[in-house]
Amino acid sequence: MFLHIKHPLTRKQIYLQLLLIVILAAAFTSCQNEKPARKVVFKARPVEPVDTVKYPNALITSLHRKNRWVDSVFRRLTPDERIAQLMIVEAFSNKGQEHAEDVLHLIRRYKVGGIIFFQGGPVRQAKLTNRFQAASKVPLLISMDAESGIGMRMDSAIQYPLPMLLGAINNDSLIFRMGAEIAMEFKRLGMHLNFAPVVDINNNPANPIIGYRAFGENKNDVASKSLAYMLGMQSQGIIATAKHFPGHGDTNTDSHHDLPVIPYGRERLDSLELYPFRELIKAGVGGIMVAHMHLPKLDSTTNLPSTLSKPIVTDLLKKELRFGG
Repeated sequence: MFLHIKHPLTRKQIYLQLLLIVILAAAFTSCQNEKPARKVVFKARPVEPVDTVKYPNALITSLHRKNRWVDSVFRRLTPDERIAQLMIVEAFSNKGQEHAEDVLHLIRRYKVGGIIFFQGGPVRQAKLTNRFQAASKVPLLISMDAESGIGMRMDSAIQYPLPMLLGAINNDSLIFRMGAEIAMEFKRLGMHLNFAPVVDINNNPANPIIGYRAFGENKNDVASKSLAYMLGMQSQGIIATAKHFPGHGDTNTDSHHDLPVIPYGRERLDSLELYPFRELIKAGVGGIMVAHMHLPKLDSTTNLPSTLSKPIVTDLLKKELRFGG
């Protein structure tokens, strides 16, 4: 058989093809003689048990200590500005300049007290935080709802295991270390408050919003693991928030869209749902998030959510459980 070449190769093209053959042959020989990859073994660092005595109630104590700077700033605020300090507005670092200007308007016009960041990226969020802080009359409280780390909300960041998975491990010190690592990520981004951990008892399989966000269905496990997470966070100076008071586990209604009704009274709540909250309050948790639920046996006001209930927030949480955060 004859091969007809319409356009014969030039001398330069022949040399280039020969050079390519030599290079490929050398690469193949190198691969054949290459030593097997060195096996890398990662050794885990020893983990100490969580010792609650090492982490006294310093955060809560500091909140009640007189502070000249805070007092002087507060005295200069108008009544409207003082009310605005209770308001936290949402911000996204992936929504562009128009959204950023909307947030800046709220800061400048209404003097809001804080920001909660949602989706975006670390670098973009850090830049926005600097802009927002520069525009605020009073330093903003910067927060995020990051139960499994900042990777839960933003790209290019670590997302740690979900609470349900952590509920299956025996060494709570690992959860403490995770909480501390998350706190350090918060500090790098100029944040102060994490709306976590979830301390609800996962005792209703039909619950549409708790599920894997809870540490489990056993009140003792939930208390010990959420305590380790909280202590880890606050050991690095970040405020942790136990939620959703007085317990959002046993409902099949999503409180983001409707008002769940919890039919239980104090006997049931004291024996189950309130237990983790009591333990974290005793250990000095900095924040409590109250759930949007109706508990008619605690407050009979028709359709009143627990967030607006004096018997639940003031009488039960602040006075009886002595929450001072």
